[in-house]
Amino acid sequence: MTHPLLDLPPLTAAHFASIERRVASLLATENDVVIMQGEALLPLEACVRGGARPGSTALNVVTGPYGQTFGNWLRDCGATVVDLEVPFHTAVTADQVGAALAAHPGIDFVSLVHAEAATGNTNPVAAIGEVVRAHGALFMLDAVASVAAEPLLTDEWGVDLCVIGAQKAMGGPAGVSAVSVSARAWERFAANPGAPRRSYLSLLDWKERWIDTGRRALPHAPAQLEMLALEACAERIEAEGLDSVMARHASAAAATRAGAVALGRGLEPYVHEAAAAAPVATTLRTPPGADATEVVAKALAADPSLPLIAGGGALASEMIRVNHYGPHATPEAVRSSLAALGAVLGAVPRR
Repeated sequence: MTHPLLDLPPLTAAHFASIERRVASLLATENDVVIMQGEALLPLEACVRGGARPGSTALNVVTGPYGQTFGNWLRDCGATVVDLEVPFHTAVTADQVGAALAAHPGIDFVSLVHAEAATGNTNPVAAIGEVVRAHGALFMLDAVASVAAEPLLTDEWGVDLCVIGAQKAMGGPAGVSAVSVSARAWERFAANPGAPRRSYLSLLDWKERWIDTGRRALPHAPAQLEMLALEACAERIEAEGLDSVMARHASAAAATRAGAVALGRGLEPYVHEAAAAAPVATTLRTPPGADATEVVAKALAADPSLPLIAGGGALASEMIRVNHYGPHATPEAVRSSLAALGAVLGAVPRR
């Protein structure tokens, strides 16, 4: 018996390359794009390990948990790391980045998360990119949560390494990711004796075996289902129009933020300023006496389809995240989520 998800013809090199081109268009880049067969942590770690080495100095901007992870990788590569940490309820500014670069002129690598879905903030990449470009450092951007939810202009903003995943605003699976690599970044990798080679983390292997050979033969068998899903995500975004997709996410974020305050159940936006709030997800602080994990569990018990999750780690008891991304970036998902939270919080005794 044949099965449409199992009995598929092989994915050709030409088909694979066509998906790369669609991703490049989504990122507004003329740089090389490498699609990697794994969750976005794979290309993120590959970028860090290719770009950092002993003797280099990296500025690691920390506006959430992923920035903390990057710092650990950078140190493991032997780089001197300058952590620029800002409170998770806000965004970093270009002036703060500029001051850090001025205080440490040897910085040659900058890592930044565009939007932190875990904390609900988003950073002004255009202004930061201008400062980093003037300094001359290589600029790595984690755009996993921002792609298709807000503007992402890779080349215009001077981003050398832009990493995306399909699982959030693109509405796809977590098992495929991509990175755009500038000519400067390729030069940096090639000059780094510690850059991964003959490794699943090696971007240089992709360049030598795939890009430099004219993309005629794939270096290994691709994760076919994930590649087809990534292509379907791109097709769906193209059909709706990227501007329309981004507007849908922005509208869902604004409605969630305003609706939570209007609900009158003690919920407060975790990110203080609306301008610093990410369109991909809205984080809410629970009122005193209400445990976020319990509130979310009760809401999901009534409706498991709601895009709700409690905060991670130390924020698990006080933060609720409304993941209004991808197919959940709709007025219906927002209304249902807020109604469920209101019903649960209405039954919580107030201190």
